[in-house]
Amino acid sequence: MVLELDGKRSVQKGSSEELAAAIRRGADLRVMTEFKENEHVDPDSDSDELVREVCDFQITYLVDNRWTAGIMQLRQPVSLPYGFGSRPSMSFFVYNQDGEQGIARPFLDGRPAGNQLGSGPVPDHPKMPKMHQHDNLDGETNAPSHNFIYDFDVFRYFVRDDWQQVLEHDDQGVVQSGSVEDLAAAFTAGRQVKLALRNLCSDLPSKAGANQIEHEVFTRGGSCYYYTERKLFITGADPLIRVGPCIPLQYSSGGWDVSWVMARTDGFAAQRLLNPRTLQFEDREGRYAMRWFVR
Repeated sequence: MVLELDGKRSVQKGSSEELAAAIRRGADLRVMTEFKENEHVDPDSDSDELVREVCDFQITYLVDNRWTAGIMQLRQPVSLPYGFGSRPSMSFFVYNQDGEQGIARPFLDGRPAGNQLGSGPVPDHPKMPKMHQHDNLDGETNAPSHNFIYDFDVFRYFVRDDWQQVLEHDDQGVVQSGSVEDLAAAFTAGRQVKLALRNLCSDLPSKAGANQIEHEVFTRGGSCYYYTERKLFITGADPLIRVGPCIPLQYSSGGWDVSWVMARTDGFAAQRLLNPRTLQFEDREGRYAMRWFVR
């Protein structure tokens, strides 16, 4: 554990600097929280049983080289302790280092929806006094989102900090440290690959407005390939959630999407972007500075 916050989100152990240093090194992130069943899961329940939750954040962000956040990319909504939520959808929760949270929810059931972006009335959650919702975005579309704080009894941030950086290059593929050969040798030995892409989300609107904030997005390499004569390494990375960079990391109206990335060690990256409101795809190409890790 590198950081613990109490219910008021005050630091009790560790520090945000320790967390940022670990994420900068490519560390994996998990967060543990605690809550009472009738304060969070089911406000109408008589049960005040303590529930502990630990979540994987498969995507991590380092914003302005100092601020960390994680996003869950694989979760569907669950109706504890019985099953799933009423509509098939994804629950793209974001947790920041200070306990600020958000959720974006693209629905997957094909129910007709509008495409009008904007803000709506913010619910006050009278049965959930620990829930503090900040906004209500794109609520008439297929992909509503909002930012909030839920006063969990505790937040504990855990990292698995055993990734090794073996290559860094700029957006033209010019090596800054390490080598493609080191990456290829590790991959050939069966080691996992992780990738950090710099400024991947700069084209998206964000809560920061027109300010462009430096950021890195970390995701796993899924399928990897090495062209032995060209000395070119390629990965089809795990899908990631792109969010317009800001501090704290928050969803904004029209300011997020889903991306599949094919990245190369010459700085080239092809993206297949999913518009969560229309569920239509767009292909795009670009160049990015990247860091490559192995484990």
